[in-house]
Amino acid sequence: MRSNVVLIMLLSFGCTLLMPKLHAQETLTGLQFNTAIQKQIPNKSTQLELKLALPFFEDFSTSNIYPDKARWNDSYVFINKDFPLNPTNIGAATFDVLDDNGLVYKNASSTPFIADYLTSADIRLDSVFSPVIRQLSPADSVYFSFYYQPQGRGEQPEPTDSLVLQFGVPTGNLILDYVDSVTMLIDSYLIANGIDFIYPQDTIFAPEGCNQELYIINFKTLTFGDSVTLPCDSVMKPEMEWTTVWHQTGMSLEEFYTTYQVYFKREMIAITDENYFSDGFRFRFFNYGSIADNVSPPKRSNVDQWNVDFIYLNYNRSFTDTSYRKLSFSDRAPSFLKRYESMPYRQYRADPTNATAPEFSVSITNLDKIEHNTKYRYTVRQSNGSMAFGYDGGSCNLPPYDEFGFQSCNTGCGAAHACPPVNALFPFSFDLDSTSFLINHYISDSSGANVLVDSMQFHQGFYNYFAYDDGTPEFGYGIEPARGLIAYQFRMTIPDTLQGVQLYFNRTLNDANDKYFDLIVWKDNNGKPGEELYRLPHQRPQWSDQLYGFHMYHFGEPLLVNGVFYVGIMQEETGSLNIGYDAVKNNQQYMFFNVDGVWRNSIYEGSLLMRPVVGSNNFIGIEETNNQLVKQLKVYPNPAFDVIHLSLGDVSPQKQLDCTIRDISGRVVLSCTVTEGRAVNIAQLVSGMYIVVVNEGNHTYTAKLMVTK
Repeated sequence: MRSNVVLIMLLSFGCTLLMPKLHAQETLTGLQFNTAIQKQIPNKSTQLELKLALPFFEDFSTSNIYPDKARWNDSYVFINKDFPLNPTNIGAATFDVLDDNGLVYKNASSTPFIADYLTSADIRLDSVFSPVIRQLSPADSVYFSFYYQPQGRGEQPEPTDSLVLQFGVPTGNLILDYVDSVTMLIDSYLIANGIDFIYPQDTIFAPEGCNQELYIINFKTLTFGDSVTLPCDSVMKPEMEWTTVWHQTGMSLEEFYTTYQVYFKREMIAITDENYFSDGFRFRFFNYGSIADNVSPPKRSNVDQWNVDFIYLNYNRSFTDTSYRKLSFSDRAPSFLKRYESMPYRQYRADPTNATAPEFSVSITNLDKIEHNTKYRYTVRQSNGSMAFGYDGGSCNLPPYDEFGFQSCNTGCGAAHACPPVNALFPFSFDLDSTSFLINHYISDSSGANVLVDSMQFHQGFYNYFAYDDGTPEFGYGIEPARGLIAYQFRMTIPDTLQGVQLYFNRTLNDANDKYFDLIVWKDNNGKPGEELYRLPHQRPQWSDQLYGFHMYHFGEPLLVNGVFYVGIMQEETGSLNIGYDAVKNNQQYMFFNVDGVWRNSIYEGSLLMRPVVGSNNFIGIEETNNQLVKQLKVYPNPAFDVIHLSLGDVSPQKQLDCTIRDISGRVVLSCTVTEGRAVNIAQLVSGMYIVVVNEGNHTYTAKLMVTK
């Protein structure tokens, strides 16, 4: 039986998740998708119609990557701590050329087009409600202010690009906003009507409870277990009349700073038009962007960044009202390690003094117009909650940011706050292969009636990998031509096994970087890559669905390394591989490239998202509720004389597993098996250090063994 008109009665509501943003002799490009986020569109049918009262204030200091739904009507911009450079406080809204799916806009072109919007909710600019309710008018001196910055750590907007601010009021008319929809199974309808199929070209009307005049023309055969998405209702919104009140043409950050002598410039706009004093007043920012033409496909990606911060709208202000009673940290919290952002715990324990930074720097601002007597301190706690150590920087006078900028490390007590020491080593837990510490920073002034305080946090990881990067790629790195080499320098404090390399590749338009490469390990040769130790040939970029998802390239056998070594790639084909590149952490002195037989240091400041994995565990810094996250191979007794026992975790393995024992050169000196209660005879081994390797399925576990005779 064929049905030509279908009416579905049972509803089964669903939601749709939308995917990320990401980022090419040496090249850097912007991101094709923003890897720091997986943008998710709010369910418009459940979004509240908000009307906000004055004051309106937003500093984007939240850890959320989306605009706050309590203040904003869209989710196009990226709230982050990476793209803004020297912001007045942590976080800003970044405008780029990525749509709400995290992809380059479909209408993107080499000529300027409107890209991201940031639109406020309705604001009651007609009245104030405290201390008494009264009407507002231009006589109440209403000002709108904000800070902005072109480029930041991203790509500069071209002179033909721009950032625009508009004010809007409702016209009194309603216009179509969107058509709401429902998704449902068709099983009940098929059963009720005694049919097995709905065919192409059948008309399917909206279900009961929706607008019965809405329908779709079916385009495929549907049967039991299939679902269909149907229009439900037309959602209207007030028509807005928008007026441009400010705009800025694109420029580089260098040109911007040369012109204005600030990294973020503040704008003050008086609201004097009576038409704006409405209960439906809104404002919005948007940017014009442009991408490269088809001649350069790798650069048809995320570019033209603008950063906006500290948006403030209120009455009883003046043009000279440029201060905020606020103390703030600026920029990310730092690592306490000297060289790395993260490193293996065993490597740290072997030489903690040289691994730990003697001091670090933080950027602190006083956005008030008067000086504040501030107190600074930090605390360090191990991930299980126990206190490790802390620091109290005492009190210091912090002058206004408008006059003196960030707190100085070179004047008086400023060093105790802006450049404090790392006054202790991280504690040793010899029974753990990995751990982490939470470092919390605090700045405060309690001298007034309203206490001023700000804080920031850093997760100091000691996992089974070395990392120079902070995990967020602002760019993509590549090298030309084919057979070009990239090498990254690392250093083992004590000998250990290299299991493989974690790599992060940015997704590019049409996967233009899906090209073959060889993964290589080199010895050191006077500070540059020397003899090749290992090559994993004919690899291709692999992408993860996880946020910041690195891919682990496993070596066939664990590689024993000591001292300085290098990991990197040889590109087999022309075209950029677009490896993730962190613009915040500068480690170019450890990064080398070779296109003509000569190794040279990178010309770019930053860090590759390339992480060698050592030891037995191949995880990359997941948030742990405890420190026993993965199995660990344990050898006992250790040191040993003639026999040893092996265990994975707290008990010996229940099944027989293969094991090998290797000497310091990597040569297999003994093959063995591991079973419950069975000892491994090592009487034939001479005194020295060895590596024990156990394979279980696709996992390899290693442990050191000291033999003494």
